[in-house]
Amino acid sequence: MQTIYQTTITRIGENACDALLDNMLITFREGAPADIEAFCFIHSHGALNAELMPGCTLELAGHSYPVTAVGSVAGQNLRELGHITLRFDGSEQAEYPGCVHVAGHTPGNIPTGSTIKFIA
Repeated sequence: MQTIYQTTITRIGENACDALLDNMLITFREGAPADIEAFCFIHSHGALNAELMPGCTLELAGHSYPVTAVGSVAGQNLRELGHITLRFDGSEQAEYPGCVHVAGHTPGNIPTGSTIKFIA
């Protein structure tokens, strides 16, 4: 197994957990504009070592999720901004260019200090 990307959640925006109710999790690296930060899980940002693609695995807060679809700019956004939208719906086609879709239940609790890791 190769780690494609790994980071740690350092802050949770005041409205970030609202997206979980819609089966989404939005990330952005530290230093996000304040109006965006309020809606994001802010993280320390790591290096993207390979392309994200269906078939890799997301590990988040102690759970594993198979990646089912990756939007056309999701890798670039993650690399440059630490920004992606994770969708917990198992879709095999990306809804938007910056989305990464995974199969499995939306986590109910993602505390500060949780790790986000993509492996292949």
